[in-house]
Amino acid sequence: MPRARHGEGRNPHAHPWFACLYGVLARVAEKGELGARRRALLASAEGRVLELGAGTGENFKHYPPQVTEVVAVEPDPHMRRQAARRIGEAAMAVELVDATGEDLPLEPSSFDTVVPTLVLCSVDDPERTLSELRRVLRPGGQLLFLEHVRARTEGLARWQDRLERPWMVVGGGCRPNRETGDAIGGNGFRLRDLETFDLRPSLPLVRPHVQGVAVAV
Repeated sequence: MPRARHGEGRNPHAHPWFACLYGVLARVAEKGELGARRRALLASAEGRVLELGAGTGENFKHYPPQVTEVVAVEPDPHMRRQAARRIGEAAMAVELVDATGEDLPLEPSSFDTVVPTLVLCSVDDPERTLSELRRVLRPGGQLLFLEHVRARTEGLARWQDRLERPWMVVGGGCRPNRETGDAIGGNGFRLRDLETFDLRPSLPLVRPHVQGVAVAV
């Protein structure tokens, strides 16, 4: 049976108001392009899967039959509580783990697929996080990602820089100006597929998005 494991004690990554709002917005967004992109991205997931930043559990229902187990890492206890209620939507065992991307309590080369979706914008140390994802992913394993990144236009990019700190406060630590696609390609992964697009609907401050597949080398 699917199961959940919760960490104990006060968590510095807790954002109760953002978690509540995110849960509502995610449900609405799931009915549009975002839901379709999640399904398409996760269709190629296989074997044992590590999901980084499980959030409210929107990905769980999209994992295909070739996935045998999902270990879902989420440091925010308010998000984890919502995700725990979604475990029943998955067709396989899901384990919720209280941890951060920078320090994964997981064995090396123990996963076939790693899935970060809309989370690398909020980790404290993206380089270390990507290094940890590479560590736990077997050689030749795949990283399936969907993230928003720094704007391609100079004007919007400047606004992302100016509003980074206030946006972090209201957005649960989200940075709107990270070059996530480039970072993935330089941390032990080889980009195989990469698509850049404007997700609709989404706020201009968190556009564009990238979606793709990278292979552990």
